[in-house]
Amino acid sequence: MKELLKYFLPYIMAYKKEFIFAMLGMVAVAIGTTLSAHLLKPVLDDVFIRKDVQMLQLIPFAIMGVFMLKSIGRYVQTYYTVYIGDDIVRKLRDKLSSHLMHQDIDYLNKMRSGELLSRVTGDLGRIQQVVSSMIPTLMVKSMLVVTLTGYVIYQSPKLAFYFLVIMPLALLPLQMLAKKMKKYSRRSQESNADLASRLTEIFNNIEVIKANSSQAYENQRFAKENMNFFRLAIKQMKINALVGPTLEVFGSIAIAIAIYVGALQVIHDEITVGTFFAFVTALFMLYDPIKVLSNVHNRIQDAVAATERMNELFDTKPTIISGEAILGEVQSVQLKSVSLAYEEKEALKNINLEAHKGKVYALVGDSGAGKSSFINLLVRFYDPAEGELQINGKSIQQYTLYSLHQKIAYVTQRIYIFQDTILANVAYGSDADEAKVIDALKKAQAWEFVQEMKEGIHTVLDEFGVNLSGGQRQRIALARALYKSPEILILDEATSALDNKSEQAIQKALEILKDTIITFVVAHRLSTVENADTILLFDSGEIVARGSYKELLESSEAFRRLANKVQE
Repeated sequence: MKELLKYFLPYIMAYKKEFIFAMLGMVAVAIGTTLSAHLLKPVLDDVFIRKDVQMLQLIPFAIMGVFMLKSIGRYVQTYYTVYIGDDIVRKLRDKLSSHLMHQDIDYLNKMRSGELLSRVTGDLGRIQQVVSSMIPTLMVKSMLVVTLTGYVIYQSPKLAFYFLVIMPLALLPLQMLAKKMKKYSRRSQESNADLASRLTEIFNNIEVIKANSSQAYENQRFAKENMNFFRLAIKQMKINALVGPTLEVFGSIAIAIAIYVGALQVIHDEITVGTFFAFVTALFMLYDPIKVLSNVHNRIQDAVAATERMNELFDTKPTIISGEAILGEVQSVQLKSVSLAYEEKEALKNINLEAHKGKVYALVGDSGAGKSSFINLLVRFYDPAEGELQINGKSIQQYTLYSLHQKIAYVTQRIYIFQDTILANVAYGSDADEAKVIDALKKAQAWEFVQEMKEGIHTVLDEFGVNLSGGQRQRIALARALYKSPEILILDEATSALDNKSEQAIQKALEILKDTIITFVVAHRLSTVENADTILLFDSGEIVARGSYKELLESSEAFRRLANKVQE
């Protein structure tokens, strides 16, 4: 609890004005609650016993005033505490999502998307309960405990002694329950992440599942994760359920003793009936915030575990750091004795290349030969383990990531479509210029089908672009690349889903742009790169041959084998 307050109080203190209003509301609730107990004393002693008519006329106004004070205070306290809490969580969610998006691609690939989703939504949802509800409740109830405790001591120090000595004994078993609660909360959150990951995997691969009629198999796997989450949730519930009864046992003993001793004092005229009932009422009122505080303390362990998991993400730092230099016009790309390894697996070995503007470089080879690893270095998803990758004679690490990526257009084999308009998809990441978007769509051979749509470029695409064909999605992705007016264009099987006519038209469009860019093409169909200036043949992470299509057919046995394999 101490760590949680220490973590969130700096956030809370950023809302000084709102916090002051919230505190004033809490004070009003605490004073109003204490006064409502105190009103019993004049009602019983002055009105019912002494028959004081003047007091009877004042009491209704006093009751209305006290409850109005409580009501206004509760409204002000609730509004401002929820406002502060929800805004803190909004900022945390923004900060966490931004932090994750800036992490290395290697880290994000290793983390399950469902787990990341669970942490950004589920774990922060648990934290939201703390800052929006539990911490304010803790503060209000703590204030009530202070004011009501002061009141019962003021009314009868002797009676207060029995209650205030016995009740703290309940903290021992409650502390043990809180430790167990934290342990099960963390396991429950991890299980929830597993559950979210399983669901994400199911829906991302639903076509494969349905094509294999493997719904029963996937449901069995999901049911196993779901049962694990259920068991942990039940364990949490059992611990929570023990808090109330434990407190009630100790509370009933303390209140019973206090009532017994207090009744004897009334019988012996040591205190008045009004004093006794005001004391007992305050005692019962005091029991409620103590019970709530015990429950909150227990439930806060859930948020402590969520905060620890969130901080684990914040503690992760990217290794791909943006440089300071701004990349200007790209003239050349050089790889000097570059090697790349994924953990212990060597992906590229001693790669040397000098690429110039106006040239097309084709990357060919079997799967796993190193083509994608080469591209990952160009986009700076990874940094070389050895050697240096330079642009315009300067290390790529010296440039800002933003200026680098502004110069590069990367069309991957996997097509990414956002749930937004065609206009927004093509102009993604920059201001949308409708004329420029239409021009890019024309160059990508996409304008013909886009203009036939009812809303044209303002048509909203479904998630993953499911309302488009595979070829149409590929053309939208090409248009996005061309919209950037890139100086380095990377095409990873970018025309594989197109018919021959569309592919030839796009090749002509790219031919027009050729002189102003450096083009890297990853190809499995060698027919698509016959006109490349240089073909790089990859094998086991090395460039084993390079040259034009004709030169490689004449000089490289490995290239001839690849060409024959493709034709077969």
